[in-house]
Amino acid sequence: VSDFLVGLIVMPFQILLTEPCWLLGDLFCVLLYFIPFITVCASVANMLLISIDRYVAICDPLCYPARITANRVRISVLLCWIYCVFYSFLFLSDNLKQPGRYNSCYGECVINIIVPVDLVLGFIIPISSIIILYIRVFVVAVSQARSMRSHIAAVKLQRSVTVTVKKSELKAARTLGVVVAVFLMCYCPFYWVSLTGYELIFILFLIYFNSCPNPVIYAFFYPWFRKTVKLIVTLGVLQPHSREFNVL
Repeated sequence: VSDFLVGLIVMPFQILLTEPCWLLGDLFCVLLYFIPFITVCASVANMLLISIDRYVAICDPLCYPARITANRVRISVLLCWIYCVFYSFLFLSDNLKQPGRYNSCYGECVINIIVPVDLVLGFIIPISSIIILYIRVFVVAVSQARSMRSHIAAVKLQRSVTVTVKKSELKAARTLGVVVAVFLMCYCPFYWVSLTGYELIFILFLIYFNSCPNPVIYAFFYPWFRKTVKLIVTLGVLQPHSREFNVL
């Protein structure tokens, strides 16, 4: 949802901000920045939640059903969006007190953001947590694959089930690794350029572009994700008993 909103709402409004003259007022200028702040922040936070989910599923699979329940998932996603809203208010509160205070002339839409703080809270902490979890997931998945190969003499039925499980775990680790690599390629240029004091529209759109590969990557690696997207796009979810469709 967060990645979808970035493409549906954030990018069109950001194109408006590229116009040389802003005619919608200083207050609306600040309010317009809330949308990308919230959605982009939610996209990163949801990536962290997915990393935690994969970590528990692979590193502690026996306790996964008890730890990752439907209610906990709902609460986690809700807290994720609430945090993103407060995060946006925190960084834009100074601009809300006096809209347009950073404009050098009439018709500009300029806001002030403390880049080092945003770098720590919006990039370093989330990506460090994701990378640490990913490394742990990958190490466990590889060790389990090696353990599987060392028990080739086991019962064939047990071996076939084990092969399926291990392939799924390795696929989850690879998927998470690709997502992290794409995330770094899209975000690192923005913060590097921002710390140097330059402003490039292309670099900003590179961050928004990160929301495009994420669903594509998951769709590429997971057949159930492709089936689910097809049901949504073809409006199959609106049919009676759609919740009973088998996508696995």
